[in-house]
Parts: sequence; C-alpha cells; structure tokens
Amino acid sequence: MTESTTAKAAELLRLHQAPQILQLVNVWDCITAKVIADLPGTSALATASHSIAASLGYKDGESIPMELMVEAVGRIAAVTELPVSADLEAGYGDPGETTRKAIGVGIVGANIEDQMRPIDDAIVQMASVIEAGESEGIDFVLNARTDAFLRGKDRNPADVLADAIERGRAYLDVGATTVFVPGLLDEATVAALVEGIGWNKVSVINVPGSLPPAKLQELGVSRISYGPWSQRVALTALADTAADLMVGGILPDGIRVLN
Repeated sequence: MTESTTAKAAELLRLHQAPQILQLVNVWDCITAKVIADLPGTSALATASHSIAASLGYKDGESIPMELMVEAVGRIAAVTELPVSADLEAGYGDPGETTRKAIGVGIVGANIEDQMRPIDDAIVQMASVIEAGESEGIDFVLNARTDAFLRGKDRNPADVLADAIERGRAYLDVGATTVFVPGLLDEATVAALVEGIGWNKVSVINVPGSLPPAKLQELGVSRISYGPWSQRVALTALADTAADLMVGGILPDGIRVLN
C-alpha cells in the first residue's frame, strides 16, 4: 500500500470515530466527486452503487460487473485527496477479494450488504472484508449494512429491530467500524438502535422524511449518507430545466460553471 492510502484509511476511521457526525453526500463519477469535494465541510466522499450502475446503464443490485464497479470507484478515488468509501453492494460473490481490488485502486472504506442471509454467513462475509484490509496493511473502514428494515416491512417491528441490533453487534465484533441500517427510521427507532448497537456506531441513510442531521447527532448516530438521492436531486433539476427549455424557456440565472 502507498503511504497515501494508509493515511487516508486512518483519516476515514478517525472521522467515523469523532464525536461530530460524519455527513457523506454520495457521488457517482469524477465530476460529482470534484464538486462535492470542493464544498466547505466535506471531509470524505462516499460512492453510491445504485447511482454508478444507473450512470453506466445497469440496474441496481450487482447487475454491473464487479470489475466495472471497481474501475468506477477507482476513478473517483484518483481525482481527490479525500478518503473515499465505496458502496460495494454485497461484495459481488467474494467480499474479501472485491475489497482487496478496491483497496488497490485507492478505496479505504466500504458498505457491504448482508441482504439478510443467515447470520453466521453474514458474519463470515463481514469478517472477510476486515481480513482483506489487514492483509493490505490498512485500517479499512467497514460500514456493515444490515437490510433488516428494508426487508422486514411485513414483520413485527420489534423483531426487525432485534434482528438489526443482533446483526450489528455481531458485525462490530468481527471488526466493522459502523453498522449501516438503511430505511426511513423514526426517532424512537434510531434511539433504540443506538442504545442496542452503540453510541457513535450506527450509520443511517437520509431520505425524504428522515430526521435532520442535528437530531441524529443528538441521538448518537455516527454517519449519514444519502445513497441514490443525491443523483435523483441532480436528475430532477436536469429534467425540470430541459422540460422548460422544450416549451420555449431559457436557462435559469445562477448557473455555476462546476465542470
């Protein structure tokens, strides 16, 4: 590993462990990485697998070839001095090897989904990511994702919460830095997750209707990301502007040259 990669991994780990909540506005290509990296307050970047897949003509859910995903996140890592965490879905059949390849292109952290596979299998999956980081000589930051809430909409909410906590604790035990629990979570659920998994150990996605960052900070959340929603914001602006132009409108004022 290069000294730069090692230092970026250490910095990303520090940001996750710091008392200040870490906000990551997800990017999907080199120009979005540059735009977000240049904003005041940006301390690290995170990719969104859904957004990268969409930009390259693939559906979400590991439809994109692993080699193409690794190339895409590597291009992003190459255009910034900030540490980059990559969304590597469920690891494309071999989370450890996929992680090693991602580290090789400059990635120092990752989301890995458990997809609610049997817990023992999921623990092995997460452990392989940590082992890959150790074998490459860096403190790789695993944001271990449990899909308990995404896949538990028809189950008893108490059972879903218990599953998320059990899995989260298990992933921390094998070396995960944080536990990512995506879903539209209310205040009571977030508080219960933090109590069960640990202060400054829970990572969430913010979607329309989510709790604001200040409240999540107060509740003890470590990290907020925005997944495909940052791309959806950009595409909504593009679609609305194009629709206006098609009926005789003009480009709006205030456009900045960011590319």
